[in-house]
Amino acid sequence: MAGRTAPFSAFEFMIAWRYLRARRAEGGVSIMTWISLIGITLAVFALILTLAVRAGFRAEFVDTILGANAHVTVYSAGEIGADGQLVRGFTAADAMAAALAEVPGVTRAAPLIKGKLMVTDGERTTGAEVYGLSPEALASIPRVGAGAEAIGDLARFPDGIALGSGVARELGVTVGDRVRLIAPGGVKTAMGSSPRVKAYEVVYIFTAGRYDIDTTRIYMPFIEAQAFFNKEGLADEIEVMVENPDQIESYALPILNASGPAAMLWTWKDSSGAFLRALDIEDNVMFVILSVLVLIAAMNIVSGLIMLVKNKGRDIGILRTMGLTEGSVLRIFFICGAFTGVIGTLAGVILG
Repeated sequence: MAGRTAPFSAFEFMIAWRYLRARRAEGGVSIMTWISLIGITLAVFALILTLAVRAGFRAEFVDTILGANAHVTVYSAGEIGADGQLVRGFTAADAMAAALAEVPGVTRAAPLIKGKLMVTDGERTTGAEVYGLSPEALASIPRVGAGAEAIGDLARFPDGIALGSGVARELGVTVGDRVRLIAPGGVKTAMGSSPRVKAYEVVYIFTAGRYDIDTTRIYMPFIEAQAFFNKEGLADEIEVMVENPDQIESYALPILNASGPAAMLWTWKDSSGAFLRALDIEDNVMFVILSVLVLIAAMNIVSGLIMLVKNKGRDIGILRTMGLTEGSVLRIFFICGAFTGVIGTLAGVILG
């Protein structure tokens, strides 16, 4: 050993391995090694597990949003009609939907009628929001048209309405029952306008997985919704679906250009951005907290190395006398610490 040796040579690894496998008389060092190893393993495992759970929660949260809602909603800024009243909606909705469907990355564009009303089965009454969509558009909504917990036949949608599971539960109805929809602004008489009331058969019950959707939403055929809400020839909005909703910002300008000067956009991130930002902040905070735990576990390695150096002071002197360089001694103890850190990290990754 009198000559200079290459860094991280075999004998350095051999000495480091012998130091890690302390004799019974030096059991304290071995115990510190195991404590450091277990600490790193648990810290890395907790970090990976927590981040994975958070990522899964975020993915599920986003999926419940996108699974029953439009990625982009195109709505009218309004225009003055012939009677001088402000009219909101699109008179050429089919043509606009066709133009939007031609935008690169857009998978579907469909006119939509929306309205709030009361729904009753004769004994119970609850509030709801009607979405008037074509049968084809409804069938393409993942958590509605292809829901695993859906009841009924979606092919019969043109003959009735589809209820959210919460609405059906509140009314105590199921597929085949009839409910009455009551909306304001119906027939105008000399005494004023009377509510518009019409009975529909429940042909489909869906579960979107979100409380605010399942307990309030009703789907109605688009043409029937136009007639029910006295909006013949109009559409309140255009629902647009895109290939990559996470990159919705890149679609906004092309969609806006295809919509015309009187149109405005509302994306899914505009409606749920506050929740997403809160989730991102929570993810960052959890990452920092768990990183501190990893740092604390790493400090155990440092303390273990300090004990090891103190216990091996005589051995270090002998090795130096035999010609071992200061660099070799440093590398031996570096290998001891690196071995504990790497093995602990790998074990944590495997467990996580």
